[in-house]
Amino acid sequence: MNINKLLLGFFVFASTTLPVAAHEAKYGASLLGSSEVPANASPATGSVLITIDFDLVTMRVETNFSDLLGNVTAAHIHCCTDPGTNVGAATQVPSFIGFPLGITAGTYDHTFDMALASSYNPAFITNHGGLVSTAFNDLVAGLDAGKAYLNVHTDLFPGGEIRGLLSPVPEPESYALLLAGLGVLTLFARRNKRETAHG
Repeated sequence: MNINKLLLGFFVFASTTLPVAAHEAKYGASLLGSSEVPANASPATGSVLITIDFDLVTMRVETNFSDLLGNVTAAHIHCCTDPGTNVGAATQVPSFIGFPLGITAGTYDHTFDMALASSYNPAFITNHGGLVSTAFNDLVAGLDAGKAYLNVHTDLFPGGEIRGLLSPVPEPESYALLLAGLGVLTLFARRNKRETAHG
């Protein structure tokens, strides 16, 4: 069988059988004191998942944390800087609306309308073109490039007790398509090798 026909058949099959993904991007991170700049020895841990929906222009923030040494005073996303450095907050200040304050462990789940200026630090909008649309584009670009982090600040660590450098999270459908494609190519390579050996 011709390799081009085989691959075309596979991709047509995959495109019709895999679920259609929403127009969104996900970013995740573990929250640790060792990720702070400078690093600290806090035993606290946590995780964060950010989901950007480009159709609705929203950002969902899901996070959990425990064992903080201090009480939470603020939490937000900082952008845009290289890993190992600090930068100002891109999202709401002094903290995400409704983020649990004054505690050492908790969870948070909130969806922000990123078309509203109130979802950002005003300074971030000013420094990124002066428009909500350019601020949104720059925040997404920072997330895509691994240049944004979520920081949980406490009274004992005003600069941040735990931090997570956000990076893109591949969708399960992408993994499935990649693995299936590799499987097809492996089968073709084996068949081609057998034909070459016998020919």
